Amino acid sequence: MVLGGMAALAAPAGGRVVGAPGRTRPLVLAHRGCSALRPEHSAGAYAKAIADGADYIEPDIVITADGVLVARHENDIASTTDVASRPEFARRRTTRTIDGHSVTGWFTEDFTLAELKTLRIIERLGDLRPESRGYDGQFPILTLGEVIELAATEGAAHGRVVGLVPEIKHSTYFGGIGLPIEDRLLATLAAHEHSRRHPVEIQSFEIGNLRSLRERIGRNSNIRLMQLLGEHDETPADIAAAGGSLTYGEMATPAGLRAIAAYADTVSPSSRMLIPLDAEGRWGEPTSLVRDAHEAGLLVGAYTFRPENRFLPLELRDGAGNNARNEAGSIAEIRRYLALGIDRFFTDDPALGRIAVDGR
Repeated sequence: MVLGGMAALAAPAGGRVVGAPGRTRPLVLAHRGCSALRPEHSAGAYAKAIADGADYIEPDIVITADGVLVARHENDIASTTDVASRPEFARRRTTRTIDGHSVTGWFTEDFTLAELKTLRIIERLGDLRPESRGYDGQFPILTLGEVIELAATEGAAHGRVVGLVPEIKHSTYFGGIGLPIEDRLLATLAAHEHSRRHPVEIQSFEIGNLRSLRERIGRNSNIRLMQLLGEHDETPADIAAAGGSLTYGEMATPAGLRAIAAYADTVSPSSRMLIPLDAEGRWGEPTSLVRDAHEAGLLVGAYTFRPENRFLPLELRDGAGNNARNEAGSIAEIRRYLALGIDRFFTDDPALGRIAVDGR
């Protein structure tokens, strides 16, 4: 069946709209760890995020040739590891079509875990984040299991529980090459005491995988589900692969949000879907998305807050240059969104997020 329009969001059998969410203190979600100050998805990034007060850490999930889940933002590891400098892997460089886009690089699904473990992580934005670049070469790629254990041990060291917010990357693509992620993700979460007992929120830009997970895990679980929203005119990869036309903009309407609430607990758009920027980069008027989502019974997240001037609204930038850290500006930006009523947010710098929430 070709999927298109709001029918693609129809509730699965047994699905129901959750009740209006109760307001609690907003959660600080460490985007790829403390990725402003350490190479993303490294043990150093996760440990610093926890030390800096993150409520949850985010491992983006891709898969190896031998079926192991690892923490990488993309399956192309050209810009986040030293693979390009390894002559033994030179012939692995190739071009793939991932979610409709042609990508040239080195891909996790072409490496065994043992091979990936020989690589070292590097900073993706080295010119922008020199402190993080100083840690290049120090950390290996982590499995999801290792991230879970790190959350358990580092959280215990700091006397608190640290949640997990794993994102399933390229679900339809990986399923299409015989390496589906979802069963392995649930099995890995079930294999660790920490992720069996403590908060987990699985996120995806796709729809079908979240609907399937909801049917499997039900509502009475420590696992919540988060629907991510991309650009207004973009279509989720699974919908596009099936020939559908549903866009994230349609999903962000009141009717679309009610449909999301049938299978997800949280909707998380980009921050610019909540407060758009004008052509000069200044804040416009807030949209009604937060209110509409809450009325649909959804919690609301937002991504991603970054501390450098180039990522801030024009009003909040200082005169130190586009690449300069602007901690006061980042805190002020987050507080503007907290005032809208968001329930959680992703930040590259959890220490600043903690200040924004706690009022220090």
